[in-house]
Amino acid sequence: MKILHLINSLATGGAEKLIVETIPLYREKGIEADVLLLNGTEHPLYKELQENSCCRIFSLGQTSVYNPMLIGKIIPYLRNYDLIHVHLFPAQYFAIAAKRLSFSKKPFLFTEHSTSNRRFISKKYKLADQIIYNSYSNIICITNNVKEAVLRQTRMRTAKLTVIENGINLEKVNNASPYPRAALDPQLSEKDFLLLQVSSFQEPKDQPTLIRSLYHLPDHVKLLLAGDGILRKECEQLVQELNLQHRVFFLGLRNDIPSLLKSCDIIVLSSKYEGLSLSSIEGMASGKPFVASEVPGLSDVVGGAGVLFPQGDDQKLAEEILQLLNDREHYAAVAERCKIRASQYDIHKMVDQHIALYRKLMSK
Repeated sequence: MKILHLINSLATGGAEKLIVETIPLYREKGIEADVLLLNGTEHPLYKELQENSCCRIFSLGQTSVYNPMLIGKIIPYLRNYDLIHVHLFPAQYFAIAAKRLSFSKKPFLFTEHSTSNRRFISKKYKLADQIIYNSYSNIICITNNVKEAVLRQTRMRTAKLTVIENGINLEKVNNASPYPRAALDPQLSEKDFLLLQVSSFQEPKDQPTLIRSLYHLPDHVKLLLAGDGILRKECEQLVQELNLQHRVFFLGLRNDIPSLLKSCDIIVLSSKYEGLSLSSIEGMASGKPFVASEVPGLSDVVGGAGVLFPQGDDQKLAEEILQLLNDREHYAAVAERCKIRASQYDIHKMVDQHIALYRKLMSK
């Protein structure tokens, strides 16, 4: 069986990271899986997959992923694969346009990674979404909440929706080694209490709430932000406005996230919403307490294990961090519950479910 994964790029993001983590596992199970990128810029995740030498990586160039001319460039790749597995918008729309223009009868599968997006919020996209989503043989929804959101937007038959929860490579996180503080940044010392958020700098991730929480916390509490994106400069400006330059450290794109997690004291994700956040699962698997905003895609994963705070409430977030900082028994109990919860999200289980669905679609 030959599978082509089509995605916008291998820049930072949960869907992109999932591609890099799963392709080698498909290969181990006898599935030939390759990747087609609308934009083939060699980001760290691209290089990580390339160095693994487990698949072919095709690129349609390094222009905007929203260029409709990419549709025609997708078509020649379709004939070489048994099934096309698509991730993210606009690859989601372009894939179906390429399918129709080429009269392809092969199964096309799409993974919906989020409970919310701009198209779901705006009614003007509803008809287009109904056409596009219903053109796929099956939609993988990464949680039941995602499935409900897709049903509301598209009116699809439930038989075409399959819930498969994302997973992480637990062994990679468990086996990672922490860095000395000075290796993270020369300004850090072993006396510092480190917070870490791993996420792209986009509006839904809401780093400003986490940055503002430092204003309510002792000076030895420092924040590391791993990732990049269009809102990074705004966050850097906020840090300057609050005079927190000596307490907030921007790490950029990293491919050593497990070691970063092991190097910090508390992992935080202050998002406004999520699908099924791989960052949250990795954070919980690290053996450190995980603190997240109480929003769809986080409350159901983190609730009862980690600590939840009202979204956007920087003062309440600071209070939760202080309690973990000052109460070691509470700290240890939350960390242990998080590790147990993360163990439920093994990437091998997810890959087996994907392969079972591939075979089911191929049999039809």
